[in-house]
Amino acid sequence: MDQARAEHSVLKVYRRLMSYALPHWRRYALAIVGMAIYAFTQAVFAALVQPLLDKGFVLHDVSSIRMLPLEVVGLFLLRGCADFMAAYNIGWVGRSVIKRLRQETFAQLLQLPSRYYDSISSGMLLSKITYNIEQVAEATTNAVTVLVRDGLTIVGLIFIMFYQSWKLSLFILVVGPVIALLVRYISERFRRYSRRIQDSMGDVTKVADEVISGQRVVKLFGGHGHETRRFERVNEKNRYLNMKLMLVNAGSSPIIQMIAGAGMAAVIYVALRQVVTVGTFGSFLAATLLILPPLKHVTDVNAPLQRGIAAGQSIFELLDDTTEDQGGNVTVPRAEGDLEFDAVSFAYTETKGEVLQDISFKAAPGETIALVGRSGSGKSTLVGLLPRFYDPSRGQIRLDGRDLREFALANLREQLAMVSQDVMLFNDSIRNNIAYGSLEKHSEADIRAVAEAAYAMPFIQRLPQGLDTLVGDRGVLLSGGERQRIAVARALLKNAPLLILDEATSALDSESERHIQAALETLMANRTTLVIAHRLSTVERADRILVLDRGRIAEIGKHGELLAKNGRYAALHRLQFRDSDE
Repeated sequence: MDQARAEHSVLKVYRRLMSYALPHWRRYALAIVGMAIYAFTQAVFAALVQPLLDKGFVLHDVSSIRMLPLEVVGLFLLRGCADFMAAYNIGWVGRSVIKRLRQETFAQLLQLPSRYYDSISSGMLLSKITYNIEQVAEATTNAVTVLVRDGLTIVGLIFIMFYQSWKLSLFILVVGPVIALLVRYISERFRRYSRRIQDSMGDVTKVADEVISGQRVVKLFGGHGHETRRFERVNEKNRYLNMKLMLVNAGSSPIIQMIAGAGMAAVIYVALRQVVTVGTFGSFLAATLLILPPLKHVTDVNAPLQRGIAAGQSIFELLDDTTEDQGGNVTVPRAEGDLEFDAVSFAYTETKGEVLQDISFKAAPGETIALVGRSGSGKSTLVGLLPRFYDPSRGQIRLDGRDLREFALANLREQLAMVSQDVMLFNDSIRNNIAYGSLEKHSEADIRAVAEAAYAMPFIQRLPQGLDTLVGDRGVLLSGGERQRIAVARALLKNAPLLILDEATSALDSESERHIQAALETLMANRTTLVIAHRLSTVERADRILVLDRGRIAEIGKHGELLAKNGRYAALHRLQFRDSDE
């Protein structure tokens, strides 16, 4: 029963894979016509052996076979043209399938929720969009080439064999069911090993990606040996699994060839005991010999076919995964900024437990709410609920009196700008990083104005290409402070009614911080702002300060009020200023 379900699943995956090729059916049809002509020329060549031997070598009737050499040349010319037509068109279909699958996979990656990325490594995802999709192309194109071209060749040659001698042909066909059973067993092994190989490729990519991203940490903390050993383990596992696949593949062909050879030996034995002409036996033998290479190809194609099916299962699991909830139908040109958290609780996973518990507070339009507390108290998690990177486990977050889930997700995110401690810049120009995504419509003057306001123009003007300077991978060619100023400029350009500042000035020197702080105060003037800050001096002027402790609001009030309470905030304040005095 399980095996029947597995086979049904395999057929379902393969049908879905082939649906990606069907839009290009004209190219596919041309390729199949080329394959059919190629197979036909093989069968015709075997048939030409009979008149060549009987009339040419036995009867020495040269006049009757005078045109035979030209026919052979014409046959091979036709075969070459057919082979080109099949190879080019099937290759065109293959690359089109790869392009579409990669496009759909990439589009899906943009739509998957944050929880998905929490549970899978970037290396595994990169492996799917590169290695796995290439394997899928093998199943939809190259494997089809072999199955159609060599399958038709086998059928054509079997026809010639039966035409020449049906009795001799029966000996060959006896081995067919044996080969079919062997191929079925091998197919199951191929699929199993292919899935493991694809997972191990994800591990290889993951380790390599981590080392590339964290190469400075590796160098600084002497992680060369550790990373080398870690990569050796995943690399060796990948080699081991590939060798197991090769063992099955390499072992299957000789066995099948041996079975086919035994059938041929029986044919020769019987032929010697029967009365057949030299030409008939020669044609039959030629067809038998010509059938062996396509037979080998058909058995060998099992490996890429099963790899492609296993890869297809992996890709379709990703494509079928649940995407982000796109929210409701409410859209507003610009929100007023009335924000309310009502008994909000949140857990990343059930096993980890709730990291936010019963958070309740309100922020009127234009108010600034500061979030302070020790590391791990839930500050960043709380602000991550606003753009709906995650949804609360319990409770509601309301904007202008509406639950965030009532807003269309894209429209909700238009109302938010964010500057975080971990600045993400793309390997593009400074200009394009400031005017990123939906901000591309802004003019040169707008970009320069926000760069000035973010105190970014002084360092930008010193660069040889100014705003057109490339920032490198993740902004590596800029300092931390420069990256943060670009992020501030991006937030200024968006000009959203809700603003999230997560340690927005943490990477700035004192002089730059003064300029940025002035720009941020201008930006915050008519916007509802949530500020996360470890340096309490930056939040003293906030309308209210929320002190978080282990996911709960421990205290709430203004700076002076909280100091007077002599509670957690006062303790944090004393500790911080004592450290700064030292």
